[in-house]
Amino acid sequence: MSKVLFQVLSALILYFSCLNVGVVFTWPSSTFLLFKSDETPLHRPMVESELSLLGSFSSIGALVSNPLTGLFLDRLGRKRSAIITAGIGTISWGLIAFSNSVEVILGAVFLAGISGSVLLVVPVYIVEFSDESIRGALTSGSIVFYGVGMLVSYMIGGLLSYKVMVYICLTLSMIGVMILMLLKESPTLLMKKGMEEEAKKSLAFYTNSTPDSKVVLQEIMKIKRALAPEELEVQSPEEEKLTSHVSKNLPTKKLNFFQFFKKSKSTQRGLLLALTLMTTAIFQGLMVVIVYANPLFVEAVPEEILSATWCSVILAAVSVVFGIIAAYLTDLIGRRTLIIVSSVAAGFSCIALGTQIHLHWGPQWLTAVFIYLFCATYTCGAGTVPFVLLAELFLPEVKSIMSMIVMEWTWICNFIILFIFNPLVAAIGLGPVFYIFAAVCFGSAIYCVLFMPETKGLTVDAIQLLFVKRKRDNVI
Repeated sequence: MSKVLFQVLSALILYFSCLNVGVVFTWPSSTFLLFKSDETPLHRPMVESELSLLGSFSSIGALVSNPLTGLFLDRLGRKRSAIITAGIGTISWGLIAFSNSVEVILGAVFLAGISGSVLLVVPVYIVEFSDESIRGALTSGSIVFYGVGMLVSYMIGGLLSYKVMVYICLTLSMIGVMILMLLKESPTLLMKKGMEEEAKKSLAFYTNSTPDSKVVLQEIMKIKRALAPEELEVQSPEEEKLTSHVSKNLPTKKLNFFQFFKKSKSTQRGLLLALTLMTTAIFQGLMVVIVYANPLFVEAVPEEILSATWCSVILAAVSVVFGIIAAYLTDLIGRRTLIIVSSVAAGFSCIALGTQIHLHWGPQWLTAVFIYLFCATYTCGAGTVPFVLLAELFLPEVKSIMSMIVMEWTWICNFIILFIFNPLVAAIGLGPVFYIFAAVCFGSAIYCVLFMPETKGLTVDAIQLLFVKRKRDNVI
């Protein structure tokens, strides 16, 4: 129990950085109208093109930084990468707090996007020190706390003045950087670099034990098997069967990345699965709902009943609550079942929302209800499970680069759906757009039924065996 407690506390420290990313990425929605008004705190009101950059510059920053972060994860380490990316977020808030220049604010938003790479670092970091029994829950926590950051941003942006909000966010960001220094480097990365004694100390920290304890030595053996299964001489019959299958499909660690990828069928199939799930997750459409929630709520809920701002706060709260539920369910019922059931439920939610917008068959407030229902069902599956899988699918030799590739593609898909949404609505209407989202939801469920293996409670080398057994078991 103490081992789990230490790992949860360590994960919470990393989650704080995810919370800060959620705050800064949502911050423009609280300042959009203020920055364009004559009462702007800046030296002049922003024009339309600058307001567009205010909303999109963070995505561009993330696109630029993800490839670099993927490389630095191995070269600098998980801990230093987390500190650097979180530190860039602090610099961003510092610029916002102490400058009233439009150009500086836009530059700060770009830096905030760079700090968003912490969402790439944290799942990789957590999966390498967490026990298999809680790995899914801890990994999905990064998305939950991103949602908490959204909620915090909506609330303090709606209740506090501009300057007070900015100073609070700067303080939170500084705290996030300082507490990261309390952590130890990933034991898997230390073993990969040949630093076994340091890896034992790291494992002792994360398991609340001593470096020479039985639990640490067992974890060291697991890491060795994941790094080079063919090098273990003393293994149980089950382990011999496992490594005999995996070693036929995995290269030795002397190969460079491209040689490794070309030879490792499990890595290729894992990448295909991760890219497919991330693509369908983005094109299920919740990001569009979040970005355009305010006008939807203006239409759905009369101002005298509840303001659109508070409706948005409720939306963020729904995301957080069901993110927590999803974190629990990933290790209770498994990743595969969860994403299949939730994708089907999200598809029906999209149909209900689309027909309500298109045909107006019910009262206005039903639109808000269906938006919340869609958010809840999406968050339980497509909004959580792909990020859990991304952190656990790949061997340590390629995990950093594979995670970078998938996250970069995710940001590109995010840009595409936001870019085409308005023209698509103009062409076919808002309601029918949700029919398209529903089709993606159902398609995602079918794909997972046919090709997605269950990874709950499995070590990384056991997960590779699932992909190697594609033809026999009908999984990728």
